[in-house]
Amino acid sequence: MTSLLLRPHPTARSSSVAEVVAWFGAMQAQDAASGMWSLGARLPGLSHADVHDALERREALRTWPMRGTIHLVPARDARWMLELTGVRSLAGAATRRAQLGLAEADAARATEVLGEALAGGGRLTRAQCLATLTAAGIDTGGQRGYHLLWYASVRGVTCLTPNVGSAQTFALLDEWAPAPHRPDRDEALALLTRRYVRSHGPVTAREFAGWTGLTLTDARRGFAAAGAALAAVRVDGEEALVDAALLDAPREPVDDVLALPGFDEYLLGYKDRSLMLDPAHKDAIVPGGNGVFQATLVRAGRVVGTWKRTVGPDRVTVTARPLVAVDPAQRVRVERALGRYAAFLDRDLRVDWPA
Repeated sequence: MTSLLLRPHPTARSSSVAEVVAWFGAMQAQDAASGMWSLGARLPGLSHADVHDALERREALRTWPMRGTIHLVPARDARWMLELTGVRSLAGAATRRAQLGLAEADAARATEVLGEALAGGGRLTRAQCLATLTAAGIDTGGQRGYHLLWYASVRGVTCLTPNVGSAQTFALLDEWAPAPHRPDRDEALALLTRRYVRSHGPVTAREFAGWTGLTLTDARRGFAAAGAALAAVRVDGEEALVDAALLDAPREPVDDVLALPGFDEYLLGYKDRSLMLDPAHKDAIVPGGNGVFQATLVRAGRVVGTWKRTVGPDRVTVTARPLVAVDPAQRVRVERALGRYAAFLDRDLRVDWPA
């Protein structure tokens, strides 16, 4: 929890969006609203508007750097991350295009059309991008449009920019991040390893491979090159790495009840979630195994419930669903945690508990 910046960390600089995203290297942000609260939960005192403004200042951006899912990444690191891990998701792209009735030439043409439409500082919503492709004679029906938008971003031509209202927007990566860092492959692998371990550790090379989509061979190379800032420990008899700064760090007393978004590194950052989640509660967190993670209530590092929000103009109403017994004193702590989310949105809070 300390590695994840969900408890005070002895050395991490984490007072801005840029610092938090750089600490992680990449933060799950497939759902934009969840990504915003993932940042807000680690930046107490900042509002949703503050985080949005930081993203407009390009402290981070969203793209598809690995596993075919959207993450927040440091703007200057987006290109090398796409080249290191993003391209691996292209391996199955031809099969997917065949299923969608698209040819490789269609994807290349769509990327060219979007590049031309966005040149010169342009910024288009998702609907405008699809309309532009349709006007160019490219079929975007069904899931074809999503695939083409994904393809252009994984190829490093476009990236996601902050939403306008609830609408996704796109710009050219070269214009949104004009001064990219360009490490060689070995340096990039070591850098990403260090960031993953310090923000998730203790973790194994197998977990790193699962997070990045890299081969286990590459993951082990990254672990071997990670450097002295990381320390080896034994977890359940298996060697893992952790930020060396945590080995002798004092534990600060904090209120360890948290309200986290569903798509947060707390769960999405690991393949093995047994430390955080009782297997009996798995279906409550990912109903039907459909990949849609519910927002979680967390106590002492363990999931103890879920929550759903309805956001109105002045109030956010939260339905809390405990998965374990919650006494009146613990309800107060849960409501305090949910209050931090309401304050982030600049809304009053109402919490509905089961009868």
